[in-house]
Amino acid sequence: MKPSATSDERLAPSQRLADAHRAAAERFPGDRGGRQAVHTVYGGAHLFRADSARRLGTLALKAIDEYAPTAEEFAHAIELPSALAETIYERVQDKLRREPVEDFRIDFEDGYGHRSDAEEDGHAVAAATEMARGLDAGTLPAFSGIRIKPLSAELAARSLRTLDLFLTTLRDSASGAWPAGFVVTLPKILVPEAVGELADALDALEKKLRLDSGTVPIELMIETPQSVFTAAGVAAPPALVAAGRGRVRSAHFGTYDYTASLDITAAHQHMAHPSCDFAKHVLQVSLAGTGVRLSDGATNVLPIGDRDTIHRAWKLHVDHIRHSLVHAYYQGWDLHPAQLPTRYAAVYDFFLSGLKPATERLRNFMEKAGQATLVGDVFDDAATGQGLLNYFIRGINSGALTEEEALATGLTLDELRSRSFVKILAGRRGK
Repeated sequence: MKPSATSDERLAPSQRLADAHRAAAERFPGDRGGRQAVHTVYGGAHLFRADSARRLGTLALKAIDEYAPTAEEFAHAIELPSALAETIYERVQDKLRREPVEDFRIDFEDGYGHRSDAEEDGHAVAAATEMARGLDAGTLPAFSGIRIKPLSAELAARSLRTLDLFLTTLRDSASGAWPAGFVVTLPKILVPEAVGELADALDALEKKLRLDSGTVPIELMIETPQSVFTAAGVAAPPALVAAGRGRVRSAHFGTYDYTASLDITAAHQHMAHPSCDFAKHVLQVSLAGTGVRLSDGATNVLPIGDRDTIHRAWKLHVDHIRHSLVHAYYQGWDLHPAQLPTRYAAVYDFFLSGLKPATERLRNFMEKAGQATLVGDVFDDAATGQGLLNYFIRGINSGALTEEEALATGLTLDELRSRSFVKILAGRRGK
């Protein structure tokens, strides 16, 4: 007869449980897959040119030179801390000269409108040709793509024709090259089958164009109630992602279509509305740990007009970005070149303002090799360690922080680039 287990044996955790906990600890919704753009600039397909990003940067610099010619005036307009005003002003201008646009979406939907088939055919070919020119000249942003029309009963045929024309022309015009960070955005999703239909179309196009399977990812627009919750009361985003069969890399929230669908009046349709926060939290929680990247929407009050009007629009834009950042939405949309200075200023302020306390907390945490530590009145544990690491990773990737500023934490570059606090602790402990 087999002897009965001792109390210690009965209570000992299984290796399976230990392995499951370890895997769960490493499966966090942080920036583990490389750089994420801080914004996406949308522009009508009929307006896109190979050097559109550079032109937008020139216009953005002109706006800041004309309406905020000094760091003090810029800081006053958008309420930057005076101690950081010069640093942020200089880094924003440097960014606008060096990389004014991080992600650009050529839009065949709301920013383009409904046109004749012949006209859209022509614009699909022309825009793809311009993208190929930009790829050859090195003028494309790090990330780019197209937004097609919805795959509704009325628009699906038109949408898929545009997709075919654009991808085919891009492939033919780019001499075998393909833009890194390219994505196809699907708007106004009502059912998972729409995502599946797009995945099927991309399967066929990749085969036709001799592209590796999975070359073209899908980006979801979450802008209908049906893309937040199903009629059965189930969170909808996981099923939408699953319908893409591994192609869905990102999900962007559409503020204005979503609020309109809830009968919120135009005067109250804005990014900080509680209904938007609710939807974005559902999106965030239901996709946590999947690697699907999230983006907030746009401020539709544009900085156009006299100085006071532009300063008010800048301040509203910054307020919306700060709201997004606090809620862990590190990307948003921009619609106008004069929004680029405030996009970067808000992001840089967010990270630079928290740099000193975050550095102290992470440095002390690492000195204790992962044991809980008390810094001031904030108590840190291992989960907070990953949050602090995410802060520095995102700060560096956004351009807000330098690697030298991050190294003041006591981390090495290799440790930062590992993106996993669990791995850093294991390395420090010699495991």
